[in-house]
Amino acid sequence: MSDRKPVKCLVWDLDNTLWDGVLLEGDDVRPFPQAVATLKALDERGVLHSIASRNEPEPTLAKLREFGLEEYFLYPQIGWQPKSASLKAIAADINIGVDALAFVDDQPFEREEVAFSLPEVLVLDAVQVADIPGMPEFTQRFVTADSRRRREMYQADQHRKTAEADFEGAQEAFLRSLDMRFTIKEAVRDDLQRAEELTLRTNQLNTTGYTYSYAELESFLDSDRHLLLTAALEDRYGPYGTIGLALIEKSDADWTIKLLLMSCRVMSRGVGTILINHIKRLARDAGARLLGEFVQTGRNRQMLITYKFNRFTEAERRGELVLFEADLDAIPADPDHVQVTIPMRSSNS
Repeated sequence: MSDRKPVKCLVWDLDNTLWDGVLLEGDDVRPFPQAVATLKALDERGVLHSIASRNEPEPTLAKLREFGLEEYFLYPQIGWQPKSASLKAIAADINIGVDALAFVDDQPFEREEVAFSLPEVLVLDAVQVADIPGMPEFTQRFVTADSRRRREMYQADQHRKTAEADFEGAQEAFLRSLDMRFTIKEAVRDDLQRAEELTLRTNQLNTTGYTYSYAELESFLDSDRHLLLTAALEDRYGPYGTIGLALIEKSDADWTIKLLLMSCRVMSRGVGTILINHIKRLARDAGARLLGEFVQTGRNRQMLITYKFNRFTEAERRGELVLFEADLDAIPADPDHVQVTIPMRSSNS
């Protein structure tokens, strides 16, 4: 097994990689069947796709459209910049780290340029295209409903970004226009595959970097000492899916947030504070002190800021572990531009 993290996005070169021939040289290019098979197989698993190609944008996109493939690619970079610059732009647009990218190209020069500039990227030769679906970096134990519709959810995000850029008015007014609906509930067994996937995929907005297996998460469901919460978001553009997870360890005196994570796709929506305030209310009503664990991972500074913004103060340090304590005296109301739903717990079916 590889020690690399799972690949979240595969970036394709086009000429002699996705298709046979060179478009600018007038070749009658045709997609390689094995490339299309790999593209569709990974899409089904929730691996995203993009493009880094030295070509003219309009005829290139027209050719992808002709082949029925344009819809598979997010934030394509088609132009004359170095491929490494294209990969950086793609990672920024999707809001993932470059270490979550893979890049496939037939040209040794292009592969070496990316490998030198971005050593965190998994670089692949085009001759490996048919083998990619079997590589461990592209394989996950579970394919969830959120995985299968991940591309569609990111495409909806593109529409949101365009709408936000075109919106004339304050940020709060734009958020209000989204008609957001946020649901917090206790996890049941049907949630656990996605919960495991979240712990493995979420790096930037994870308070501790802890990961949990399906079996570990399942053990928390029937534990009186643990509370496992999931959070889902949707708006007028469609569902974001399950985008938040919190694990709380309970004792009579203290409740401790062992894990708090949110998908990067909702970073600007402010829903993390809603989840935190819900946990605060639960702890307050139980007469317990609320603590939160934080471990610096090099990627999760935003979660340190989140704790401090939500009135958690440092209480203790144990090596790399920082323990924060929440102020439960004045918990703010949820913002009125988000409809919050907290259903009663159902059976762990």
